[in-house]
Amino acid sequence: MKASVNWEGVMTFTGLGPSGFPIQMDAESALGGSDSGVRPMEMIALGLIGCQAMDIISVLQKKRQHVTAFEVTFDGPRSPDFPKVFTRAEITFIVTGHEIEEAAVIRSIELTATKYCPASAMLEQVFPMELKYEIYEDAGEEKRLIHQGVWQNTMLVD
Repeated sequence: MKASVNWEGVMTFTGLGPSGFPIQMDAESALGGSDSGVRPMEMIALGLIGCQAMDIISVLQKKRQHVTAFEVTFDGPRSPDFPKVFTRAEITFIVTGHEIEEAAVIRSIELTATKYCPASAMLEQVFPMELKYEIYEDAGEEKRLIHQGVWQNTMLVD
């Protein structure tokens, strides 16, 4: 893959990858930027959970799960010292739908973590990730928590 980043002035850059969609990046004003774009570390977090999300929704659709809403959250503390890397990540997959099978959600997480997501495969070598899930029954105006848990990689050998 080839990509480029072009300086637009001050601390603003426009990134362009093979898909052709431009991404504006900038720093916060305290660092000399103008707060006009996403931060590079945000893009790393978004790339990771975006990759996982696409895998999981694809698997759930193949398993004919009736998903009505799907969200992935990322909580990644960073080291206080430069280069201020992520020290760990807590990622939560929030699946809402009708009669969603917990086994299907667990299997979809397993596949993204161990087989399909290149961002996950790469970044898990840099910082630990805790993969959680919440499954809600869609009851129209409300949703009701049905299952929650933490995915455990049973393929790891201590």
